[in-house]
Amino acid sequence: MIPTITAFERSPDRGRGLARDMRVRWALEEVGQPYDVRLVSFDQMKQPAHLSLHPFGQIPTYEEGDLVLFESGAIVLHIAERHSGLLPDDADARARAIAWMFAALSTVEPPIVERAMATLFEREKPWYEARLPALDESVAVRLRALSLQLGDADWLDGLFSAGDLMMVTVLRRLSRSGILNAYPNLLAYVARAEARPAYQRAFAAQLAVFNAWAINE
Repeated sequence: MIPTITAFERSPDRGRGLARDMRVRWALEEVGQPYDVRLVSFDQMKQPAHLSLHPFGQIPTYEEGDLVLFESGAIVLHIAERHSGLLPDDADARARAIAWMFAALSTVEPPIVERAMATLFEREKPWYEARLPALDESVAVRLRALSLQLGDADWLDGLFSAGDLMMVTVLRRLSRSGILNAYPNLLAYVARAEARPAYQRAFAAQLAVFNAWAINE
């Protein structure tokens, strides 16, 4: 059965591959699972039809027969558990890969998103300049630890896994900030992941949606 995911009809990231459906597209591409995409507008995301799939009115969602999932991490974990290629066969290594998925979403992503939101929406506020150093340090605390853990390895725990997939999508949120420049091994880590054919296919698919919208505007 071919699953269907939802994605932004008009992504606010302008085709940069930062919207969270990118994680799901990439996971599906990594395991070789065909999928359909249903594009939704911001208005449709708040309507009952979409809220029945995602109670918080966001994307992505995942539909496969009677199964409906929301939250990108849960969807990627489901894909990784149903298909080979994203989780190791060894039980302990599998558990560690899942732990890195949680670390990406629960430990590394929150300060990055907090900084991004402040940069987008608080730049003109009187407190912005005073607050930014603290936001930067919160991000740096996580990046220093992650850089130390990765060292000179290609991936976080042996072979590429869903943990790396999630972590790279989180780190890419810093791509325009210059913050990663202080961590050459993390820059190389992201570049290795972006060079994967599955990533390239997922990125091209998401970019095509934005390009189609831009042409029609």
